[in-house]
Formats: sequence, C-alpha cells, structure tokens
Amino acid sequence: MNPLLERLCARLSDTIPPGTETPYASPGHARTAEAPWSGITGEEALAVARLPASDILDILAVAQAVRSAHKGPLATTCGIVNAKSGRCGEDCAFCAQSSHHDTGAPVHALLGPDALLRHAEELARAGVRRFGIVTSGNALSEREFDAVCQVARLLRDRVDIGLCASLGQLVTGSTESGNRGERARRLKDAGISSYHHNLETARSFFPQVCTTHPYDDDIATVREAARAGLRTCCGGILGLGETWEHRVELALTLRELDVDSIPLNFLHPVPGTRLGHRSPLPPMEALRAIAVFRLLHPGRDILVCGGRETTLGQWQSWVFAAGANGLMVGNYLTTAGRALADDMDMLATLGVGDVSRTGEEARA
Repeated sequence: MNPLLERLCARLSDTIPPGTETPYASPGHARTAEAPWSGITGEEALAVARLPASDILDILAVAQAVRSAHKGPLATTCGIVNAKSGRCGEDCAFCAQSSHHDTGAPVHALLGPDALLRHAEELARAGVRRFGIVTSGNALSEREFDAVCQVARLLRDRVDIGLCASLGQLVTGSTESGNRGERARRLKDAGISSYHHNLETARSFFPQVCTTHPYDDDIATVREAARAGLRTCCGGILGLGETWEHRVELALTLRELDVDSIPLNFLHPVPGTRLGHRSPLPPMEALRAIAVFRLLHPGRDILVCGGRETTLGQWQSWVFAAGANGLMVGNYLTTAGRALADDMDMLATLGVGDVSRTGEEARA
C-alpha cells in the first residue's frame, strides 16, 4: 500500500468508535466523543487525488473503511420530483432548464397537491427514506412558496417519508431585509426537515459556471436553513471542467458550513447547454472523487445523485466501496434515472438496503 494511504489507515485506527469492526480497527485505538475526527487536510486530499491509477483499489478500501466506521453499513435514499420546471433566469452552464439554453426541457408551472402526493406515495411504498420537492428558478414567488408549505403539511400527515425542499434562494430581495430566515422557519413549521441547496462548484471556479447570481447568495441560503433548524443538504456537480484543486476547495467550503448531507452529482452533458459538448468523467476518476470527499467528511452523509448512470455505468454499485452511504433513486429533474425497483434491488443485493426503516426514522 502507498505510504500516504498507510498513514491514513493508522490515523483511521485512532478515530474508530469503540466496538466498530473494520479492517483498520485496532484494540486501544478509539475515537472519543469529545474529539471527533474532522477528516484529512486539503493537502492530503490533493495528494490522494494524485496517486497513480494502480492505487485506486487501496484508495477505495480506505474510504470504505471510513464510511463503515462513521456511518454504519446501511445506505440512505432519497427521491425527487421536478415540481416546477424550466424558464429559469439563471445561466448555469450545465442546466437544461435555463432560459439561456435551448434544450427542449419540460416547462410547467408548480405541480398541484395530488401530483406531489402521488410521487411521495410511490417513493414511500418502495422504501425510500426522503422525498424532495425541487423547483426551478432563483426563488419562488410568495404564492408558490405558500403552496409548497400547504402541500408539505399534507404530505407530513399522509405519507410515511421524510420531507426535503429545494426551492432556490432563501435569502434574497425582501427576505434579506427585515424578514431574514422567515422562509426557512415557515418550511420547518410546515413539516420540511431538510433543505437542499447546492453550491455547484468551488467559489474560485463558480464564474465559469454561473454569472447571474453571486456565490455568497448560495452560502447565505445554506446558513439560513441551518439557522432555522433545518438539516442542510449541500454539494455540487463534478465534471464541469474543474480541477482537483477546485473539488477540494468545494469540499473544504462544505466542511466550513458544517453541512449535514453532501449530494455529489456528475455532469450529464445535455445538448444545447454550454457544457453539452463535454464528456462524462471516467468512472474511476468519479469513484476517486467520492473517496476523497469521504476522507474529507468522515461523519457526513454522502449521496451519489444525478449523472451516475452516464458516468459510472456498470460501476454504479461501487459508490459504496468508494465511501458513499446514500443514493438518489428514480428519475432526476430533466433526465431519466434507473428504474426505481432496479435501484432498490441493487441496495438489497449489496446488503445496504434499510429494510427495517420505520416512520419515525424516515422523518428524521
């Protein structure tokens, strides 16, 4: 094993909770509750990223051991619905829903309660843990936001599933002056327990991806969600043309924000977008990226989300060996995912499916 990875293994043995069985656990080396391990340094992350291809299996083995020690054997799952699609005024280079691109992506207003209820019930029946309501645009109108809160109350009362929302900026315009955080608190009161808002990429690379809003708006929204007591789900998209330095920069920003869950997406190039010409990341590079994020975030949920079918292909099941502990299942916003049953069967076959999930656990 590479000397760097050997050193990380030794450090891992000092951070494993008592009673945890992993290949790197050793008697007398147990992480104390008072001093949880925050992960490797940025310099170490870049060193892991630059190790030769022949070290990939060892990299994955170390990341998987960290996942097992800090997150346990079972995977978490989420599914989303494109509750409002298209006509987004932002110019994100990857996005099929941007009005700056001509992609033929679906365009529709906010879905009604019945449609959202059907989506949530389908996911709950399949055993999915969380359901996310996702809308296009920088922020919802007040009427639309009220409608989402109303449907959240309906879903909270009728469906055995945790609720997540991804509704754009929470701190913008009038909400930033005088009513700071009001929307986040209203969502929590309505039954939403988690708020999703991606940074997409590193601050230093963001101008290459989006020019229609500042990075600080995204940072402020994540902080507002956390301040209101919402669980924060915040990650990005890999394969936009960023470097490993950018990826590590993003991961360290997420550490600074102390987010609860990190969704990792991979670019699915859509013709008509500015990045429609790019090729997907090679599968082993994508798996290495997951491993690096796990080593930087040992105790956080890391979910592999959009683009995994295109990027990983036959290697999709390896995301757990690479350190991920969750999966977005079913379809995405404007692209099709795998059949929901196939994803759930894969989790069961791997032995990471949460077959004993209860209602209270689902809502956590």
